[in-house]
Amino acid sequence: MNIHTAEHKCSECGTCCVSSSQLVVHRRSHSQEKPFECTVCSKRFTTSGNLSQHSRIHNGEKPYKCSLCDKAFSQSGHLNSHATVHTGEKPHKCPLCIKAFSQSGALNIHMRVHTGEKPHKCTLCNEVFSQSGNLNRHMRVHTGEKPYKCPLCNEVFSQSGALNKHMRVHTGEKPHKCTLCNEVFSQSGNLNKHMRVHTGEKPHKCPLCYETFSLCGNLNRHMRVHTGEKPYKCSLCDKSFRQSGSLHQHKRRMHSNRRPYHSHCPYSGKLFETNVELKHRVRIDSDTKL
Repeated sequence: MNIHTAEHKCSECGTCCVSSSQLVVHRRSHSQEKPFECTVCSKRFTTSGNLSQHSRIHNGEKPYKCSLCDKAFSQSGHLNSHATVHTGEKPHKCPLCIKAFSQSGALNIHMRVHTGEKPHKCTLCNEVFSQSGNLNRHMRVHTGEKPYKCPLCNEVFSQSGALNKHMRVHTGEKPHKCTLCNEVFSQSGNLNKHMRVHTGEKPHKCPLCYETFSLCGNLNRHMRVHTGEKPYKCSLCDKSFRQSGSLHQHKRRMHSNRRPYHSHCPYSGKLFETNVELKHRVRIDSDTKL
């Protein structure tokens, strides 16, 4: 036992402190005494130093400045953590895989990948999340909050990533390029779907007849063959259809005086409702004229 700390020993847990003032502070961990109160929000603290640190939340003071960039921080620990951005140092290594992190907090969050721990629970639907940020984003499903607004068309989004994708509608940016045919896409998901053209992959399988499809949308349309569902209803009669295209074609044929193709057959002079029908008639009449 250190001779300088033996006289400043806690009678509750036996901890030895270097001074009487440190012993006083330590004893507050047992008594839960918090004599220092914030004048702004009334939060209380065990030491004046903790109160001073907390006060920077209200006054915006950031005395700890990075010597390599213009970032500043309210706490020295935050500055130390930030310094690893410049050094590239990642001292916190995962004991279960090869990943390493610059901050211990990031390692703690990563460990939940291995443990499956999801400590953040939605109070409205009981869904659980490994990170508080994911829970915050999820809560917008319930609140309907959409804080991310497009500056060009005023459309709003619940997540920043969705806004970033949307902005490509205005900029025309297509950063995702196929390595086989050089076709480009605005979203990675669209590129992944396109790759099935090259690979022939059809991961979406009908559970009733085992036909397979490259896109889930095609499977959904196919399932209507089995279920008989016809969700596309004509607003002008009682007809309904499995596909939206069939509904549009029906409206053109049955409820519109305007034919979609004004070109007539050069041999018979007839008008046709679809381009396919027109081409077919031209072939028949041209053979007849020979």
